[in-house]
Amino acid sequence: MKKPAAPASVDEFQERLVQIADTLPKRLRQCADFVAHNTDKIALSTVAELAAGAGVQPSAFMRFCQLLGFAGFSDMQRLFRDSYGQRWPDYATRLDNLRSEGGQSPAALLAEFIEAGRLSLERLASTVDSEALDAAVAALAAAPTIHVMGMRRAFPVATYLSYAFEKMDIPSILHDGVGKLGRRHAIRPGDVVIAISFAPYTQETIDLAVYARERGNEVVAITDTVTSPLRRLGVHALNVSEVDVGSFRALSATLSLAIALAVAVGATRQSR
Repeated sequence: MKKPAAPASVDEFQERLVQIADTLPKRLRQCADFVAHNTDKIALSTVAELAAGAGVQPSAFMRFCQLLGFAGFSDMQRLFRDSYGQRWPDYATRLDNLRSEGGQSPAALLAEFIEAGRLSLERLASTVDSEALDAAVAALAAAPTIHVMGMRRAFPVATYLSYAFEKMDIPSILHDGVGKLGRRHAIRPGDVVIAISFAPYTQETIDLAVYARERGNEVVAITDTVTSPLRRLGVHALNVSEVDVGSFRALSATLSLAIALAVAVGATRQSR
């Protein structure tokens, strides 16, 4: 089999991931999922560090790089260093300085989250798919009722969207799973579902999106990676990722995307 040409840009890299993700064996799929969720780490990490993060041996990670068309890890890393050279080293340097100067004091921790939030917002501004956002707004503005679901880390985003829709007199239902009571049967023809989920992804949210798509309803997905299971359902996908502080991710960019989406839907409905 002829080896594919290496992706020439980060966008091509993400498209290649989408194309091959479902065909990969378990270990290589772990590499794909980890890379899709942590593209910011590729430019700065060693192959051993990335392999450990994906839970595989470095040799498996090297095979993954070659499957994408690269000669090896160094070639893949070069692509990301060229693309993010001005941003990610600066982020690492800033956080290293914060840690060395302030230790783990509350003020230093706050500064880390502020810096991570700023970079998350910058990333959103530079990567948002305007066409996907326009299509999502159009679908939601035309919906008789909007159904919103997001669990765990996505729950604050779901509740905020429901609150915003309520304040704008837009019919909506929050599927919160309280009491294990499902509300999927409330989805009627023409209704649109907003499904919000981030790795490791909540099965209940995915199940609701699958249910809606099987019945011909449109779904707007707010998710984090090109390999997200929500993207495979033929949805209006809005990608947003957050820079982490340790193992914690705030919601700075995600909530900004959510409020923009809600306000745009409200304005479009009012103009009609």
